[in-house]
Amino acid sequence: MAGTNPRAARIAALIQRVIASSMEAQLHDKRLANITITEVRVTNDLQLAKVYWTQLGHEGHEDGERKRAQQALNQAKGRLRSLVGTKAGLRLTPQLQFVFDEVPGEAHEIEDILAVARKRDEELAKARETAQYAGEADPYKHPEETAEDPESDGWDDDDDWDDDDEA
Repeated sequence: MAGTNPRAARIAALIQRVIASSMEAQLHDKRLANITITEVRVTNDLQLAKVYWTQLGHEGHEDGERKRAQQALNQAKGRLRSLVGTKAGLRLTPQLQFVFDEVPGEAHEIEDILAVARKRDEELAKARETAQYAGEADPYKHPEETAEDPESDGWDDDDDWDDDDEA
């Protein structure tokens, strides 16, 4: 898309500015309130521009508002394309395709999940402060504790191996 062709990237940025300013100044549709153009991607052949948008909606009414906004954008597609062509001065103005951008909503969900994880971490940290060992604090035996005979090296003399038996 716009990443490989510098001209396509410049045109995408121009289309984003033109559409964002035109929605406020020239399209007086209440269904387009609280809409933000998040990104525009133009194909390398400059034939198609995907316009990603998001909307700040009222709690519980997001789906209905999104459908009405999508309908309003599709109805204003021709007007917006002619405005882009006029301001950009292009011989061929790309077709506009409006796509709802799911990324901001998913980002909020991820932030909520991270907040829950942080809260659990805090609870675990508090529980660890008062936690006690089920057995001894150090269950491992250390050499200084088991040294009954200072001459003993920990091996039984009866367990010596014969080198001849292994052959």
